[in-house]
Amino acid sequence: MEKPRNLVIIIVAFFAIYVIWGSTYLLNKIAVTELPPFMLASMRFITAGSLIFIIAKIVGFKIAITRKQLFNTAVAGFLFLSFGNGVIVWALKYVDSGFAALEVSAQPLVVLLMMRFFEGKKIKLMSIVGTILGVIGIFLLVSQKEIVTQEGTILGVVMIFACMVSWSYGSLFVAKADLPSNFFVNTGYQMITGGIMLLIASLLFGEVWIFPTEWSQPVQLSMVLLIIFGGIVAFTAFNYLLKTVSPDKVATSTYVNPIIALALGWYFLNEQITTQSIIAATILLIGVYFINTKKKLVIYSRFRK
Repeated sequence: MEKPRNLVIIIVAFFAIYVIWGSTYLLNKIAVTELPPFMLASMRFITAGSLIFIIAKIVGFKIAITRKQLFNTAVAGFLFLSFGNGVIVWALKYVDSGFAALEVSAQPLVVLLMMRFFEGKKIKLMSIVGTILGVIGIFLLVSQKEIVTQEGTILGVVMIFACMVSWSYGSLFVAKADLPSNFFVNTGYQMITGGIMLLIASLLFGEVWIFPTEWSQPVQLSMVLLIIFGGIVAFTAFNYLLKTVSPDKVATSTYVNPIIALALGWYFLNEQITTQSIIAATILLIGVYFINTKKKLVIYSRFRK
């Protein structure tokens, strides 16, 4: 009975990182139109982390961890949240939410290359083809005249790529690091430490904090959804999957995230979807598909033997 139960949990967890995270691009875009980016991300993660610890105490989870685990959660919090998410929120001031999601969809390519260089993982032929297609897709995506001519967009594109590298390395780090065994508690520590680092960044950059009662209703709703679903639910699912399946499988969330983000950005924010973006997205996602399909083919061939 344990295997079917674990399978259901894995499916629900993938749904969370596929669909819920796809919607966070829209929610962050709405919120960042009024709020300073690092303040926004800091409040989101500190609040979510605090709620996680409150729930953990009520449920009876042990929240005590070792110094090494605290250090590792802080490293993960920086890679995923302080830099990996905080800077993406900042970049959304200059790029559309759907475009940001499309660029991040190249993450499996980065994970694959990192696994090759840091772990000695051999790259198969289909992965090489997928990487080439991914590079072509990214080039088509960022070379559009509508992108190049907008002030600040190039910097936003570069910083999103840096965030993608941070997330990719963080995925490899978390898969092997000594972290709290309870995924819920692990998420709480990452959010608190990452949120504190974002708070420091907000103060260093001189951001002006705005009290929640002064936010518009759409921003208030966006923040609530970001905290509960985009933070507590989806990030807990993410940490669970990193310890349950391989990092490159977790990175396949980038198949669905861009589709959700593009649709929501087009519907709610009237973001433009160009023909070149559609072509770039198709090529890029085919490349990502090639990378992940080859592992399934390898596993299948082993069973046949």
